[in-house]
Amino acid sequence: MSYCVNPACPHPQNPPDSILQCQTCGARLLLRARYQIIEPLGQGGFGATFLAKDISLPGQPSCVVKQLRPSSSSPRVLEMARELFKREAKTLGQLGDHPQVPRLLDYFEAEQQFYLVQEYVKGWTLKQEVKQSGRFNESDVKNFLLEILPVVQYIHGQGVIHRDIKPANIIRRSQDSHLVLIDFGAVKDQVSQTLLLDPADQSANTKFSVGTFSFAPPEQMALRPIFASDIYALGMTSLYLLTAKSPKDLDFDAVTGEIVWRPHVQVSPDLARILDKMLKPMVGHRFQSTTDVIKALNGEFEDPRLAHGLATQFNGSSRTVEEPTIFNDEGTAWASPPMKTQDMRSKQSLRGRTAFTQSGNTGMQPRVARSLAESGRTFGTAMPSNGNLAATKAGKVTARWESNSLRSAYFKGKRDFADCELSGLQLPKAQLAGGNFYQARLVKANLQAADLSGANLGHARLIRANLRSTNLTEAYCSTANFEGADLRGADLTGAYLSKANLRGANLCGANLTDATVTEEQLATAKTNWLTTKPDGKRGFGF
Repeated sequence: MSYCVNPACPHPQNPPDSILQCQTCGARLLLRARYQIIEPLGQGGFGATFLAKDISLPGQPSCVVKQLRPSSSSPRVLEMARELFKREAKTLGQLGDHPQVPRLLDYFEAEQQFYLVQEYVKGWTLKQEVKQSGRFNESDVKNFLLEILPVVQYIHGQGVIHRDIKPANIIRRSQDSHLVLIDFGAVKDQVSQTLLLDPADQSANTKFSVGTFSFAPPEQMALRPIFASDIYALGMTSLYLLTAKSPKDLDFDAVTGEIVWRPHVQVSPDLARILDKMLKPMVGHRFQSTTDVIKALNGEFEDPRLAHGLATQFNGSSRTVEEPTIFNDEGTAWASPPMKTQDMRSKQSLRGRTAFTQSGNTGMQPRVARSLAESGRTFGTAMPSNGNLAATKAGKVTARWESNSLRSAYFKGKRDFADCELSGLQLPKAQLAGGNFYQARLVKANLQAADLSGANLGHARLIRANLRSTNLTEAYCSTANFEGADLRGADLTGAYLSKANLRGANLCGANLTDATVTEEQLATAKTNWLTTKPDGKRGFGF
């Protein structure tokens, strides 16, 4: 079979003898006169992945073709995409020297679309393995970590953060049973967001939160991934292997923001402490390098406090707590001296004073963001480009935006709008996918037909907001206030609406397929026979 890669083709499947031109849309089937697409492997926001064969080589070996689709066909966007594409292809070419990273075979541009060709790894993902054979035991997880950590160590040595480590992106190669790390998030992130990047911005690679939010740490969801972010993702992957549960199905500590996983599995105290430290929400309390994790697994740490995950020192009767790294808006670390316990208490009472806040609750893993907010920890504000700030009743400085300046900031790559004053803004059809609006105030905002897919709207105030026909697929809306909001025809597929206030919200014609929401919540909203229920069926009453 030959498969058409034209995104607009209504019937992409073609018979095996048709390898030159699609019988439906007339598009060329043979890419670069050598790559025949066989079947799709997956599709996401950045494009699609296909299984193909290279008919120009003896034996016609299989390969993987990744099609990256820029979001616009304007000359400026295409030129930006071209430069980023070349840069990322070069990075993948360097990484391909490792036997457990797929080799980059080719990259090219055709008809204003970009293609990467990589080595095809035959095998099964760890996600498939757990579903087929059941969860891992402690020995299996240790072996997994000791094999995959050197691979991550290698890519970190090349200056690359994977950003999307999870069971579905680790393949056990059928040829030799070795683990192979696939699907590097940097490429799909850079190329799919070309419309939004300034090529002169050298820090652009840190300005987007990529990855799967259940496996990603707070700083990555706050748009500031670091090497330790991959360590957190490896910890989450280990929990999945041990429990066969997705991280979103595990509870968390409302005070510390840590995942509560121990009740679900029995492991040795040593491994438990190592996993706990890999999974610390605060960067400064986490393992800082893969080397440290490997040493801990091999029992090479002489100081038990390092293995225990405690970043504390004792000096007489005064305990000093090592503070986590604090980042500014450019992702540069600010040094932070240790604080004594009594100073920590004072710090928590100084809400809103930027000298004692950590930038980055915006867009962090929503459950962690919520727990940190509830525990009294505060975070820096998202400074608007026009410098307009407003003070709330509690004395906290809050960023206030105008409609045009917000659109412009997003266009240039900004994603952090948490805790901002956005009430009454006119943003119809605005492209705000993946934006961070945690605790933002959007009262009576006009977001009709806007794209808020994958956005973090946790604790946001959307009272009487116009969200008619808005794209809210996979949006995180835990504890958001939608009271009286107009959500007619909105797409809420896969949205997380746990504890959201839907009282008086108009959900007539809305699509709630696979949304996380209770019948009690929906009973407080307006629905009708056109409203699609979470189970995919239609039919509600008012």
